[in-house]
Amino acid sequence: MNMSKINWKPGTMVYPIPAVMVSCGASPKEYNIITIAWTGTICTNPPMCYISIRPGRHSYDIIKRTGEFVINLTTVELAHATDWCGIKSGRDYDKFKEMNLTPGKAEKISAPIITESPVNIECIVKEVKELGVHHMFMSEVVSIQASEKYMDPNNGKFELAAANPLVYIHGSYYQTGKRIGKFGFSVEKKKK
Repeated sequence: MNMSKINWKPGTMVYPIPAVMVSCGASPKEYNIITIAWTGTICTNPPMCYISIRPGRHSYDIIKRTGEFVINLTTVELAHATDWCGIKSGRDYDKFKEMNLTPGKAEKISAPIITESPVNIECIVKEVKELGVHHMFMSEVVSIQASEKYMDPNNGKFELAAANPLVYIHGSYYQTGKRIGKFGFSVEKKKK
């Protein structure tokens, strides 16, 4: 199959990616939420991930000073709050209050979790890399809280897909689709 291509200038095209709400702040007075799409896993052991933020964003200074944050995974149900928290500034709004979100207690850090999120990933910043317009906060995962609602009682597995996760693709939000197999399914030996 011959597929013709169009050449574009270099840019961000690694999609889909999670659209997450990152919560931060050492006290209720400064609690804030920032929507982030530049996020991902960078190491398994120790568990590490990153978020990248523009220095002009309100949450940037909070995270740089406190050295911690929570990555809160989002769902289709949280799409409006996710979008709103990415457009509005914490300098002007109490985002928890405006979006009727509940700041909950994290296990290991001072930053709050977003209780309505199905997964809360508590992170401690290990290094900040100034990359260009964004600075990357490379962080260690120190605790994870997951909603019991998505635990399968039959096999004990966490079924995040049942939460209807929200992803970001080149300027738009999408829900995830149909499961087509598990990791390694295409090369697995068939049982006789």
